[in-house]
Formats: sequence, C-alpha cells, structure tokens
Amino acid sequence: MSWEILGYAGAVLMGLALGLMGGGGSILTVPILVYLFGQDPVTATGLSLFIVGTTSGAGLLSHHRQGNIEWRTASIFGGASIISVFITRRWLVPALPDPLLVWGDAQLGKGTAILGLFAVMMVYSAWRMIRSKKPEASRNNGHEHIPSLLLTGLSVGMLTGVLGAGGGFLIVPALVLLAGMDMKRAVGTSLLIITVNAYIGFLGDPYVHLSDHAQLLLPFLALAILGIVVGSQLSSRISNEKLRPAFGWFILAMGVYIIIRELYTLA
Repeated sequence: MSWEILGYAGAVLMGLALGLMGGGGSILTVPILVYLFGQDPVTATGLSLFIVGTTSGAGLLSHHRQGNIEWRTASIFGGASIISVFITRRWLVPALPDPLLVWGDAQLGKGTAILGLFAVMMVYSAWRMIRSKKPEASRNNGHEHIPSLLLTGLSVGMLTGVLGAGGGFLIVPALVLLAGMDMKRAVGTSLLIITVNAYIGFLGDPYVHLSDHAQLLLPFLALAILGIVVGSQLSSRISNEKLRPAFGWFILAMGVYIIIRELYTLA
C-alpha cells in the first residue's frame, strides 16, 4: 500500500509540472506505473498516453482563458506529430520482437529496452532543464521555420508513441525557438499538442483497454487533474525558469535509478 501512496503522490507532482511548465511531468508517468503500481512497461506506456492526454486536456481551459494557446502553430506542429504517433503506436510498437535482442544466454526484452530508452530520455530532459536558462524567442513569426516545425513534430510523435510521454520537454523549446513564442504561450500550446498526441496514440494502441485498469486510473487521474489545475493557476504567478532546475534534478535521479535497476536486472 505504501508504494501506491507514493504513486498517487507522484500523480499530483506530474500534474503540477505539466501545468507549470507545459512538459516534463508526463515523463514520470511510466516509471510510476511500472515501479509503484507493478504494470509491465508496454502496458504502462499505453496507460500513460491516456493519463497524459486527459491530464493535459484538463489544464487547457485555464491557459485558453489566459490567451496562452497559439492555435495556428499547434495545428502545424500537431498535424505532423499526430501522423507519427498513430503509426508508431498502431504498427511500430506491436511489431517490435520480444526479446528484442539475443546474444548468447543473455536477452534484451522489449519492456527492458523501452525502459532503457525512457531512462536515457529522462537524463536528457533533466540535463536540458538543469542547464538551460530562459530561451530567447526567435524574432520571426514561424513562417520560415515550418519545415523545422514539421520535422520536430514527426520526431515528437514517434517519441510519444514509443515511450508514452507527452514530449513537452522537446515541444516547449521548439515552439520558443522555431515559432517565436514567449514561454507562457509555448506552455499553453504545448499542452494542446500533448493532449491531441496522447489521445491519438492511445486510440492507435490495439492492446490496452481502460476497463481492465479502472481501479488504478480513476484515482490517479483525479489527483493528476487536481495537480494540473493548480499548476495552471500558479503558472501566471511563479516563474517556471526557477522551477525547471529543481525538477530537472528530480528527473535526473529517476533516470539514473531506472538505468541502474535495469542494468542490475540484465546482469
């Protein structure tokens, strides 16, 4: 029971981070589901898509009222990522063999490989959060960077499909640097893109069924939504540049833990 309590506390933290920073929080969902609720990694990525989509969607209203959603840019970026996330979740993930690699008596399972990739992305995300200062927005309005937005959208969609994470830690910097947004609009627009991507990815998953996990999902979603509503309200009062390094260190610790644990399991 104590592990479940920690898991539900993590749900609130995930929602708070999404509301405040437009990303970063959803990368906690899969480790919480795997290590605290005992889900297998492939199922956890499918459930994570639904959780992330629902939680992000709950935070959209507050950002819409604050005028923080850039609909045109979201449609360009999101259109590319929708195609990528659906293809990835519908065909690529199920097509991955299990075990993924075999050498001698050792095997690398699909679940372990997904967790390993997830941990690497967590470390990368943490590094970006810890070292980066507030990005300087481009002076252009985004028209000259549409190819870059499309390419980044395709990449984020694939990442979302494989890992079950929203990819906000990549979306927010891309919107600031390629579309010339300030941080507040980038956070709101990122939540819209994450919501659509996560739901499309979940709909493309042929194996995960919500009815099998209702007992876990209902309280988890309620707490995550509470977190994102509070975080969205606080986003207009708290500088997310001050929060990013602290949250980055937490993400880094989680990523290192997963890497050590999975290497120990392989050994």
